[in-house]
Amino acid sequence: MGIHNRKESEIRRKQLRSKMTNAEWVLWHHLRKKQLQGRRFRRQHSIGPYIVDFYCPTEKLIIEVDGGVHLAPEQIRKDEQRSRYFKANGYYVLRFSNNEIFKIIPEVLLKIETSFNQRKT
Repeated sequence: MGIHNRKESEIRRKQLRSKMTNAEWVLWHHLRKKQLQGRRFRRQHSIGPYIVDFYCPTEKLIIEVDGGVHLAPEQIRKDEQRSRYFKANGYYVLRFSNNEIFKIIPEVLLKIETSFNQRKT
């Protein structure tokens, strides 16, 4: 059995896609339709036991958009656990706060693009 988009997470993925946060919508507007250096992104994609906000298969890049709840100590621990799982399985994770998405989207996009180039070396 593969680790991507497992059948058991299909309903939850659809729910999350239909209820994306405002920050996720803003970022998705810039990622969809191969707008960022021709890379294809998927939204609300599952990898193993987790559903990630955005995933670029060619780069094995995961992008997470974190709201205020991610500042709570328990959530920080869970996010670190998720990131360890992804890293152990060969994925690269970028996290951005909602504020970064709303206030400095050009810098966010540049950081994502820079990760493409840095990971190829």
